[in-house]
Amino acid sequence: MDFTQINKDSARSFNEQKNLIKRMGKGQRVSCPECGQSLQLRVPGKQQAAEENKSGEQKYGIYCPKKCTDIELEFEA
Repeated sequence: MDFTQINKDSARSFNEQKNLIKRMGKGQRVSCPECGQSLQLRVPGKQQAAEENKSGEQKYGIYCPKKCTDIELEFEA
C-alpha cells in the first residue's frame, strides 16, 4: 500500500494549522476556512482559570462560533 498521498495531505494540513495558529498568536484576524466567520482564540487567564476550576470543561484553543474549526491547544504555566 502506498501512503505517499496520505503523507502529503497530512503534512499540508499540519502546516496549514500551524500557520493559522501563528497568525492568531500574532493577533491577526483569521477567518474560518469553512464558513468565513472570524475565529476566536481562547488562552488561559485569571478569569478563565477560575471558570476552568469550577466547571472543569474550559478548553483553550482556536474556535469558530459555528464550530466548523476546533483546534484545541495545550498551555504550560
